[in-house]
Amino acid sequence: MFDRLSAQLAGLLFAGLSALTLGAAFVAQYGFGLAPCQLCLWQRWPYAAAILLGLAAWRLERFRPLLLWLVALSLAITAGVGLFHTGVEQKWWAGLESCGGGNTATTLEALRAQVLSAPIVRCDEAAFSFLGLSMAAWNALWGALLAILAAIKARQA
Repeated sequence: MFDRLSAQLAGLLFAGLSALTLGAAFVAQYGFGLAPCQLCLWQRWPYAAAILLGLAAWRLERFRPLLLWLVALSLAITAGVGLFHTGVEQKWWAGLESCGGGNTATTLEALRAQVLSAPIVRCDEAAFSFLGLSMAAWNALWGALLAILAAIKARQA
């Protein structure tokens, strides 16, 4: 069935799936109170890019193959960040300094203001898991699947 999907509709499909994925992240955050860490936020940006690129691929026939390749790249990037995040959660490697609530204050008053101004969300602790996989791991799998499908469709365009 995917083979019969036109490249034009594929752009719309990837934009829609990316929007649904981004929407699910916002529902998790605002509906269920799962505050995102820095790596969680980084995983969202490629979906936003994939939405815009997918919509452009849907409308701009002349650039459709290139745009679909860029959709695939965006989705591969979110999968890569998700894989890195999963490794941080599993303690396979260290995360970013910003993930642990790193201290950038130079005075006691600045430290107090920093601590009171923002909640610290650690990247090395999964906020939620389903079937033994964290949201970052699911994002790595989902992003990789979408990236592969986008690359297949880009090659056919």
